Amino acid sequence: MLRASLRGTFPSQRLSSIRKASSLFAAQKRQAPTDVHPEVEDALANGKPVVALESTIITHGMPYPTSLEMAQSVERIVRSTGSIPATIAVIGGRIKIGLHPAELERLADQRSNPTAVKLSRRDIAAAIALKKDGGTTCSSTLIFAALAGIKVFATGGLGGVHRGGENTMDISADLHELTRCPVGLVSAGVKSILDIRRTLEYLVRLLKMLRVFISKSFTQETLGVPVVSYAETHDFPAFYTGRSGLESPWRVNDPRTAARILHTHWQLGMSNGALFAVPIPAEYEAVGSTLQEAVEQAVRESEEQNISNLGKAVTPWLLKRVGELTQGKSLASNIALVENTALVGGQIAVEYAKLAGDRHDQDQCYPVTGIPDKPDELSSASDFISSGTTDDLKEQLPNASLIVVGCAAVDITSQPLTDSDLGHHSTSPGKVSMSLGGVGRNIAEAAHRVLSSYGSEFSAETLLVSPVGDDSFGRLLSEETRMLGMRTDGLIPVHGGRSSVCSLLLETSGGLRAGVADMDLVRNMDGHIAREVILARKPKLLAVDGNLSPDALMIVVSECLRNGINVFFEPTSVVKSASILPAIASNLDQLAWSPIAFASPNLLELTHVYQQAQLLDLTSHDRWWQVLDGLGLGSKFRMDLDLLSRREASNHDTSRGNLAFLVEKGVAQMAINLLPFFRQLVIKCGDLGVIVVMHLAGDDAAESSWSTESTNHHGRYVVSRSSTSGDIVVLQHFPAMQLPSNALVNTTGAGDSLVGALLAALVQSPKAFHSKMSLQRTIDIAQHAALLSLQSPLAVSPLLSSLHGQLFH
Repeated sequence: MLRASLRGTFPSQRLSSIRKASSLFAAQKRQAPTDVHPEVEDALANGKPVVALESTIITHGMPYPTSLEMAQSVERIVRSTGSIPATIAVIGGRIKIGLHPAELERLADQRSNPTAVKLSRRDIAAAIALKKDGGTTCSSTLIFAALAGIKVFATGGLGGVHRGGENTMDISADLHELTRCPVGLVSAGVKSILDIRRTLEYLVRLLKMLRVFISKSFTQETLGVPVVSYAETHDFPAFYTGRSGLESPWRVNDPRTAARILHTHWQLGMSNGALFAVPIPAEYEAVGSTLQEAVEQAVRESEEQNISNLGKAVTPWLLKRVGELTQGKSLASNIALVENTALVGGQIAVEYAKLAGDRHDQDQCYPVTGIPDKPDELSSASDFISSGTTDDLKEQLPNASLIVVGCAAVDITSQPLTDSDLGHHSTSPGKVSMSLGGVGRNIAEAAHRVLSSYGSEFSAETLLVSPVGDDSFGRLLSEETRMLGMRTDGLIPVHGGRSSVCSLLLETSGGLRAGVADMDLVRNMDGHIAREVILARKPKLLAVDGNLSPDALMIVVSECLRNGINVFFEPTSVVKSASILPAIASNLDQLAWSPIAFASPNLLELTHVYQQAQLLDLTSHDRWWQVLDGLGLGSKFRMDLDLLSRREASNHDTSRGNLAFLVEKGVAQMAINLLPFFRQLVIKCGDLGVIVVMHLAGDDAAESSWSTESTNHHGRYVVSRSSTSGDIVVLQHFPAMQLPSNALVNTTGAGDSLVGALLAALVQSPKAFHSKMSLQRTIDIAQHAALLSLQSPLAVSPLLSSLHGQLFH
């Protein structure tokens, strides 16, 4: 999904400038092994506050399970400020910007994972090449935070000049990275085991003539890293105590001013960072002097035992020894100061996001959840179709459990500053934004993200099949689809064709004033192209959207039915919802079951499909009568339905009324009458929830757990079993999930996200509708996906990539 908010510039020009400014985008283009947690991805894409967190403190700084508890606590504290935590590490040779809970535990449990390494700049490439796990130090965390466009990094203590550094020239790489990474580092000062005075001098002075030290002191030119005490005084903190006896050049005591320093750096295009030194909480000051004495003893012992010559192993040894000497008191102080810097870091990040406002995207990256290892091998389907046979496709195209055939489009939205600015025959100042859209594409992205949340092995299970023009929009669709980690081998370039584009003009309130949709390319799509892909890869499930022509739908549906592939139909709109009926009519005589396995209409689309089926005399077809007679629905079903219709539509909001519309508006009747054509209907009812109506026959009825269920009005479902055929009809209502107040951002992709999540669940469990528990779980996943997208400015929320973990772990 494109994350550009365009301001008065031609979209391609604006997009180009953003990309050039994005280090992570460039790294991803070079196939850098970088994964961005979907929650962090969403935050970066939409200008939300993010705080980077290091991971060496987890892998090497504290014993397990304290290390895990500390890491979880720090993330919770960052969230409490309104910021998103992004713990950074390397796992299995891949850079992780933001960790899943299981990844955090994997790093923390040194007993099960004793080979995790400590990563500074010099170690990064080797660790990745050897597919190691590693905790990032201050220096490497700064590198990756800057790469991702994260502006605030909270940690415990900064590295610096080691004691005796005037002789050994032993200086932490942390200081160098602060000079070239535009990130605000929030710490409790410099680690107590280091030479604080010389570290401060080094930070504010420049190397001259390649000589770091002259007569055991430093030269006098500025290095360019602001050192700021985040306190009531200029005192620079000494890690375990609030005062080192040294002063910082600058002082702030509120997050807004600290954020303004970072924002000014960005405005001026400066590439250096800033150090905000936060004193340890006052209640830990009392033990500070005792802890410092232990530090001094540990340093002496390290020198006597030559530990000080062990390079990066010195710091873990010293921290462990200090803990031993203080009988664990230093550990409590360490945790307290890390939690304190996390709190301050989160507050600064929130204020920075406010300052950056809607210009935040100008230095943001385009984070993605993953890119296929060899994207160049995933050429377009048309390349194979035009050059060979279906056997060529079988050999060259990867497998796909789910194929989505439908529209991939570019959405352009324009909104004036005021409605009065919309004059005749002139341009008006305002906002123009661009994103990827199209019902089929949205559904495919949602399914891809949800399937990926089950595990990385499912990331290539979804294939979007859609025509794209050989124009700039077509290239944009292909490139951005790949950058989302999705397959592109189903995007079919059409020579001379115009890619699908939807251009909308909004009022200042957000309402639609006018729009133009150019969807001819999809409407004119040759169904035989999709047929070739189906033949080659026989998916478990195929979804089609209503943008396809009736002729194309007939070809696709017939091929699926011949090969035993279930079809899921998304109506797209009221006008297009009946486009599936000719395909149903052409196959009705040849089947002993309903031609379409699933359909997902809203209430208006359901009504239109029913009315059009009547006009086409499908409700007079012999097969229609046979199915309805076999259902054996009688007075008990009507009575049960009437009782269900009296229940409140919502468990939380009585203002939504009851379910009377099921009977009064004929919703249940229309759905039952459509069961000969659609085996399972998932009816989207907006804030009234979701209604599932389904028909189970033959083995499906016998094997389904619904065969032992009875109507339960409290459970919101009605079950009917035919005494003659054994067929089962189920009608169940699922109340809408509660949307947090003032959380609604965008309604354009909620329905598509719901359908995509449904498809993902059905790929995982083809008979998910066949038991009460699995159906509940499936609809929960789907509704939660819709809820996430309602709260995202993007049609499909990136948070769907962690949906399964959010709900079931």
